[in-house]
Amino acid sequence: MNRRNVHYIGHYNDRSRYPLVDNKLNTKIVAREAGLAIPELIHVVKTQHEIETLEKIIAPLTEFVAKPAQGSGGKGILVVRGREEDQFIKSNGSPISTAEIKRHLTNTISGLHSLGGRTDIAFLEELVRVDESFKAFSHEGVPDIRLIIFKGFPIMGMLRLTTRVSDGKANLHQGAIGVGLGIASGKPVRAVQHDRVVTAHPDTGADLDELRIPDWPELLHLAASTFEVTELGYLGCDIVIDKDKGPLILELNARPGLSIQLANDAGLIPRLEAIEALDSRRMGVAERVAYSQANF
Repeated sequence: MNRRNVHYIGHYNDRSRYPLVDNKLNTKIVAREAGLAIPELIHVVKTQHEIETLEKIIAPLTEFVAKPAQGSGGKGILVVRGREEDQFIKSNGSPISTAEIKRHLTNTISGLHSLGGRTDIAFLEELVRVDESFKAFSHEGVPDIRLIIFKGFPIMGMLRLTTRVSDGKANLHQGAIGVGLGIASGKPVRAVQHDRVVTAHPDTGADLDELRIPDWPELLHLAASTFEVTELGYLGCDIVIDKDKGPLILELNARPGLSIQLANDAGLIPRLEAIEALDSRRMGVAERVAYSQANF
């Protein structure tokens, strides 16, 4: 962890670029301007006055996701999956009123869910419709794929699957499953939950070895492209796969965790050192992805 913090994050990540990834709204705007695929931004809420007019914004909607711009670990994310008359339906099937949604957003902009309790911004984005290939492997939430990108090379990947214990969130600390993925093929390497090896999803019983990631080459290309956009040498790129739109960038992280190594049963250091030994200054996205697939 110390080596990651000092030699990789500290050395390769210019702190002036951190606001691009520490703020999810900034990430969406920069990615959209660069032409990278992201879930569509619906609305931004910065003040209490804007919350009072929210009813008109959500009136025609049947589904959406509300997020804090500076949240972490899945805190403050509200997923609305449907509507029944004057009530919205959350991802767990329970109803939520417009007044409760407003209260949630009030808490969000006041900093309840943000890092350090700082005043925040809330935004609404389109709900990702999970690709059919993941239906048997996830409980209520949306699985995502974390890729470690170093100097523009995807060097290690992990699929995070939601469970009942994780409350439908793809967060390993809350009990989601981490499935290590070979960079060459996107096929499972092994899977862990609470740092212990598992072979089947605890809620659905699906065999995790049967997992296959659709659009894998496209996904790697999308993740590798974030290097040019952020100019951060070491970052985590989180991607979801929509059944209609394919891979979409969900968020970026300048300080990605190390549990990805447990899911892959491999350390990051040898791969990081291999990239450091390369003269990659003239290598484009396609060349970097090809190198990673050939070597990792």
